[in-house]
Amino acid sequence: MPPPSPLPQRHGLDAAWVCTPDGGRAGPHPWPTMGAWLLERLAEFVDVAGFLAGERFAYQSGALVVGSDLYGPRTFVWFHRDLADETAVPGTIHVVHRDARLIVIDKPAFLSTIPRGRHVVQSVVVRLRAELGLPELSPLHRLDRVTSGLVVLATERRWRGEYQSMFQRGEVEKTYRALAPLRPDLDLPVTVRNHLTSRRGHWQAEVTDDPANAESLIELETVLQHTGVYRLTPRTGKTHQLRMHMLGLGIPIIDDPVYPVVRDVALDDFTRPLQLLASEVTFTDPIDGELRRFESVRALPLQAEVAVAVAGAAAGSA
Repeated sequence: MPPPSPLPQRHGLDAAWVCTPDGGRAGPHPWPTMGAWLLERLAEFVDVAGFLAGERFAYQSGALVVGSDLYGPRTFVWFHRDLADETAVPGTIHVVHRDARLIVIDKPAFLSTIPRGRHVVQSVVVRLRAELGLPELSPLHRLDRVTSGLVVLATERRWRGEYQSMFQRGEVEKTYRALAPLRPDLDLPVTVRNHLTSRRGHWQAEVTDDPANAESLIELETVLQHTGVYRLTPRTGKTHQLRMHMLGLGIPIIDDPVYPVVRDVALDDFTRPLQLLASEVTFTDPIDGELRRFESVRALPLQAEVAVAVAGAAAGSA
């Protein structure tokens, strides 16, 4: 693990780092200067000459790296990458609960939970680290980018382990709601069990004949004209589980960009949010034993949103 970064976060992101090889193991080195090593190590990813000229590399001490500095083994160098332009994701991140250990937010569709791929600044973690002044804020579970609703986050690194373990042990009750077609011949409620698998490079998950690893309770809650609001209770947490289970029942979730067929949707097209909402989260706090229950402020059907803001934090538990 690297030592602590000498550079502060930028846009809610930690600085990247590289480290020169250990001279004792690597033997004689071919780099006369730190600039020569950085050029060989990073030229494929960043403009090394431009970064050096702009004083954008720093040593662990905080001193700036100069290209002519003599090469040294086992030397850490820190820097911030340039970020690609990103279209702002519309909608409000509602903070439904905030205390010393936990933040619970209600996110809009199309906003990634964590920075990855082409969604970095436009992610819950990056935006809220900066806007709430919490540099160690981190999510405790996953929520797909196209899914709206509740995400639970730890305010500091020291709290993360116990809460993440609680999620991993399946001790958190999650309730989703989905808008989908009606099937008069479908006998509900029903528990769906099957084996779901995901393959790298494929958008859609697949059902196989292996022993079941995914289970969901599906209930019809309300009828809205020709569609239904379904209450979905996942008992496992496989990728795309609820979307696959609804599809398997012949009632695919409305405006799903992946099921039953993958639609070609532009990254900046926010007009048709997936009608799936992470609506309730309930658990017993592993630190103080308190029963925690949170509810989404959103309701189906979800509409395309326009505002980009962070709502004021609520005081106390929901």
